[in-house]
Amino acid sequence: MSCGKTFLTEELKALIGTTGERVQACLWGIEKETLRKFTQAVMDPDPRYWDEEFARGTKFGELVTPGIFCTYLNKTPSSVEDPVTKGFRQNPVSDGFAIERGGRGSLPRVRSELVRILNAGNEIEVLQYPHLGDVVFSQAKIANIEERGGRDGSHMLIVTNETIFTNQKGEVLCITRGSAIHR
Repeated sequence: MSCGKTFLTEELKALIGTTGERVQACLWGIEKETLRKFTQAVMDPDPRYWDEEFARGTKFGELVTPGIFCTYLNKTPSSVEDPVTKGFRQNPVSDGFAIERGGRGSLPRVRSELVRILNAGNEIEVLQYPHLGDVVFSQAKIANIEERGGRDGSHMLIVTNETIFTNQKGEVLCITRGSAIHR
């Protein structure tokens, strides 16, 4: 690095592997009406998501959801104010990442002198389609934190979080990985 200083401190290294509590991703199971609205919103015309007769003839034998559906379930009860909306009300130029986290299932904040945060990408590994009536749970962990130097010699931390979504039987539905660059 350009100045010989490291931003990947022992305290930050100790956060790697930190796992949040396994929480129910939605207070209700997967419902047909919610699935209908979701598939219309993402403009996915696949009939296995909405046509029961067609779905019975597939290898699934019933309606299933798109693989990404469970990642969009609301983890915040409707009686609680949305933290992103609250954050933008408090700071209209918020980047959305500086929202104070807390509550069940949340991970500790990765704190460093590098305060600008950029999305470095997301990926999803779909292992199984959720079905109507499934109750979805999520559990997040800090999978990795690494330090890199930019082309201009500046420092950056790349923080990767991983969330595993399971159903009521404990079967893994999908795994998401999201990375953020702290500059």
